[in-house]
Amino acid sequence: MMKIAFPIMGTSYIAFQKIMEKLGHEAIVPPKPSKRTLSLGVTYSPEFACLPFKILLGSYLEAIERGADTIVSYGGVGPCRAGYYGVMHEKIIRDLGYDVKFIIFEPPHREFKKCMAAGKELVNAKENSWGKIFEALTTGWVHLRALDEIERLSHEIRPYEINKGDTTKAFKQCLELMKQADTKKQIAEAKRESVKILKNVEVDPTRNPLKIGLIGEIYVVIEPFANFDIQVTLGEMGVLTRRNIYITDWTKDNTFFKGEEHIKRAARPYLNQMIGGHGIISVGQTVLYAKEGYDGVVQLAPFSCIPEIVAKGILPKVSKDLDIPV
Repeated sequence: MMKIAFPIMGTSYIAFQKIMEKLGHEAIVPPKPSKRTLSLGVTYSPEFACLPFKILLGSYLEAIERGADTIVSYGGVGPCRAGYYGVMHEKIIRDLGYDVKFIIFEPPHREFKKCMAAGKELVNAKENSWGKIFEALTTGWVHLRALDEIERLSHEIRPYEINKGDTTKAFKQCLELMKQADTKKQIAEAKRESVKILKNVEVDPTRNPLKIGLIGEIYVVIEPFANFDIQVTLGEMGVLTRRNIYITDWTKDNTFFKGEEHIKRAARPYLNQMIGGHGIISVGQTVLYAKEGYDGVVQLAPFSCIPEIVAKGILPKVSKDLDIPV
């Protein structure tokens, strides 16, 4: 049995923990990212590495302190350095004297054989039946979808809440329910109850809030520690925020489906080639937000992120052409 840790990224750790346990492993959930996490990452990372690299490294080191002997990570392709994260993290951690195994999932539409090899190592088919593996993975997917849908709903309700903080309290209740759910039936029940809890928050439906789109690099868009919990902060100021990046959407768009094609088409007048990461998505999504009548866009770009630096250089032209503040 492996003692497996994985990145903390929003609420997804709840589902990932269940998947690992269903596959017969011990899930070592790192602490939620904190100043200590970042401090550890900064201490042992190359200075030029981007913020997500440093937070993830610190998170892995904290998981090792809790007994993790295996880290599950992800790779990438293109100019973005994220494709080297797993390799570099493994090298740094080994240089620090830790004998920790890394299982790195490469994008299946680009590196199918490598992705399948990592999957085979994780699911341990010798000890688990294919039926058990299928059930663990499909239940995990249902869990991830439910978590994303509940979070999305919370951001839709928060700008209308009468008592500041009520939505956040309700959302925390929902997460506790989701943590207790194990089977697909229990997940469905927890989701129904969570929707009910959120919809019971007292709201003022007559409000007409500012509507802001969030764009940027996936980790800083999804992980509240990395973006100072910007969606909650703006929501409690009465601003409606929406983002196009959620774990399940990103997974579908970057495995065997092409759900981002309409965003890339929207970007083409300004950027018509792959620059890695979410650079082209940041440009295209800004175009779409402008066409959908949003009041503005906030770009969440980690320091030294090459794709977002390129997008940042293009966005003033988009802003001027389409009359949308960025």
